[in-house]
Amino acid sequence: MGGPAVSLASVSAYLDHAATTPMRPEAVDAMLPFLDVRFANPSGAHRMARDARRAIDDARDEVAELVGAHPREVVFTSGGTESDNLAVFGAARAGAPAITVAGGTVVCSAVEHHAVLDPVESLGGCTVAVDASGRVDLDDLAAVLEQEAAREAAGEGPGVRIVSVMAANNEVGTIQPLVEVADAVRRLAPHAVLHTDAVQAFCWTDVAALTAVADLVSLSAHKFGGPKGVGVLVAKGDITVAPRQLGGGQERGLRSGTQNVAGIVAAATAARLTAEARPVEVERVAKLRDRLLDGLLASVPGLVETGAVGGAAGPDRRHRVAGTAHVCIEGVESEALLYLLERSEVYASAASSCSSGAMETSHVLAAMGVAPDLRGGSLRLSLGWSTTDAEIDHALAVLPAAVEHLRAGGL
Repeated sequence: MGGPAVSLASVSAYLDHAATTPMRPEAVDAMLPFLDVRFANPSGAHRMARDARRAIDDARDEVAELVGAHPREVVFTSGGTESDNLAVFGAARAGAPAITVAGGTVVCSAVEHHAVLDPVESLGGCTVAVDASGRVDLDDLAAVLEQEAAREAAGEGPGVRIVSVMAANNEVGTIQPLVEVADAVRRLAPHAVLHTDAVQAFCWTDVAALTAVADLVSLSAHKFGGPKGVGVLVAKGDITVAPRQLGGGQERGLRSGTQNVAGIVAAATAARLTAEARPVEVERVAKLRDRLLDGLLASVPGLVETGAVGGAAGPDRRHRVAGTAHVCIEGVESEALLYLLERSEVYASAASSCSSGAMETSHVLAAMGVAPDLRGGSLRLSLGWSTTDAEIDHALAVLPAAVEHLRAGGL
């Protein structure tokens, strides 16, 4: 049996928006007719089916405009993980099935979401280092690409097929220098495809501008107020991607299977609302994030802001998305802290969410060089469109007391 249901209205501080956001009411309203009245299969030929297909086409047009793409470049998937997998496996295998297990043909940063990192590792690829703030090390990227180019020239390797560097990190919120990454890829691996996981970026950045240099872009609806179970892969221009799922030929044959019409329509609605509100929301949420972090730094001894770039006026947080506040706390275990926070109705996470809910050491913090004892006390507090001042007040009241309680030996 599962645990008791938690109503959003009863939550004193939901600070886990990077895991999932509450759906926007308008997205729920847009979704509902396609669950009962307009329920037809969009692959059919009759009037009701054509109605469903038009709804998908309209949603595709809307998403394409928001991400700076042509509608035919937008492929709907079941979520960010499928979009990332389709990008990595699809680009690696396009036109060359034998390449699937060759080492060094796929490259990603060491801080990617597991939806990218695991496929890259399964293909025998390699990872690129990051600095202490979580930004990709451009010198290491160049070295990896040069090494693979030399192997290819010597007939010892197939060359780099795809490079994947996320737009914004899902744990600490670091925004990656995609323009510089793209420059290195175009110079040193001109035949490689550049993919970016922009799942955590859509709420907080102009994704069309940020990812303009990428060939493949992944999104997930439930990160910006849409439903779970809907994602997007933008495959630009004439980029070839081998399908992972065969069948009815939907989504240009790249993702066969009956489309989730209700979810797609709701995702497009949430994307539009997010983009329209983005300038105001980024400013509003950044102020809440800064108040939360500054308050915790002032009230919790031994608390370290993860990946902070110092300045005369305090930490410079412009290199991170507005919605992410990540800290590590000395002398505290994340699991125990999260338990106490939940008892006081503060909902957060230690790192990236995983399917089992199990706690595991963060590969992101390890790649950033955070000491093992410090990353054992990691805490991600992520904000979103529904976050209020009252929630920040509640977290600032609860968290210092919880840390003090744990340090005194309590639970």
